[in-house]
Amino acid sequence: MAVLPLADRQKIWRGLMRYWSAHSEGIGIQKADLLSAVTDIDAFLENNSTAINNAFPLPARTALTTEQKAILVAVVALARWNPGFLTNILGSVD
Repeated sequence: MAVLPLADRQKIWRGLMRYWSAHSEGIGIQKADLLSAVTDIDAFLENNSTAINNAFPLPARTALTTEQKAILVAVVALARWNPGFLTNILGSVD
């Protein structure tokens, strides 16, 4: 899978700015720096896809699709640092 197109990275960037602005949460960097961060994380995920895939235990590594693995990584990361945001996406998981 290739890195995201610029238009998609810009959508993420704008969405994050709206989210943090709506929640009165300052982030301490300039808008251009946030777009660079989105771009660099996207490149990191592309360049380290093999390492990320190898982090999955068998049989998950071979049975899950790439999309399912990406969702799993994203959900675990959100659960660690922002469970409220995760709840907004998935709903209550109780």
